Amino acid sequence: MFWGTPEFAVPSLRALDDEGFDVVGVVTQPDRPAGRGRRMKSPEVKAVAYELGLEVLEPRSPRTEDFKDRIRALEPDVSVVVAYGHILEEEVLAIPRMGSINVHASLLPELRGAGPITWAIVRGHEETGVTIMRMVREMDAGPIIHQVAEPVLPDETGSELSIRLSELGAEALVEGLAVLASGEAKVVEQDHSRATFAPKVDRAAARVDWGASAREISLLVRGMDTTPGAWSTLPGGPVKLFRPTAVDVGTEPDAQPGTVLRADAEHGLLIQAGEGAVLLSEVQPPGGRRMSVTDWINGRRVEVGQRFE
Repeated sequence: MFWGTPEFAVPSLRALDDEGFDVVGVVTQPDRPAGRGRRMKSPEVKAVAYELGLEVLEPRSPRTEDFKDRIRALEPDVSVVVAYGHILEEEVLAIPRMGSINVHASLLPELRGAGPITWAIVRGHEETGVTIMRMVREMDAGPIIHQVAEPVLPDETGSELSIRLSELGAEALVEGLAVLASGEAKVVEQDHSRATFAPKVDRAAARVDWGASAREISLLVRGMDTTPGAWSTLPGGPVKLFRPTAVDVGTEPDAQPGTVLRADAEHGLLIQAGEGAVLLSEVQPPGGRRMSVTDWINGRRVEVGQRFE
């Protein structure tokens, strides 16, 4: 049984199909309105499941007795959960004969929670990875079956790291299932005293504090790319910020944090931080598309001396 919703889960589902696993069903979240037009959008996993000819279940809640009975009727040997989006009850986790396992995008016990990829970058981790674990009632606290480390690359964004870890997670999942099937899995309990947490990312967490150092701001902008997108405000509304570089030259001692120091096609968009300055390569202005700062500057939408807040 496979449980997953976003693009991150797709490589794992494809890997199970490619390796010949009998996926008896795919549980995903229902279609939801998205975008400016609020048109109904299907989860990425749903489209792939239909492509592969798999049965799809879309419960509004995985807690109803009718839904649990549907899972029992499928008689799964194991449930594989990859970014499904709901916390599952112990009763549901215990339905498969071999229990339930999860693909988590961190080296547990570090970065338990809904936002491990984002916070790995925001907090400046040089290494992260994926963990295959048995699922228990407490979130991301189950015993570790298999774990693979991966470096966080310089200047890598959350979106880019997510793609790499989704592929790595798919490989680790197949390896973890293989050792489980062989009976040779060396399951290791987590050291709960070392646990750190990566909460779900919201818009408030993505707002830039220009009083922070240029490095801290750059990490935030990289980590929040592209959802929800780091942002700040100028007269006219909120502006999303992308592709940052922390620099320690070109700042002005008397400039307040958030002040635009350079805004021209030659030098780009340079903004004063609490320590150093941040050079930005891309922005998304209010009501507009994501664009290069050169296009934005040429449109005269930002000037030296203006201040982001």
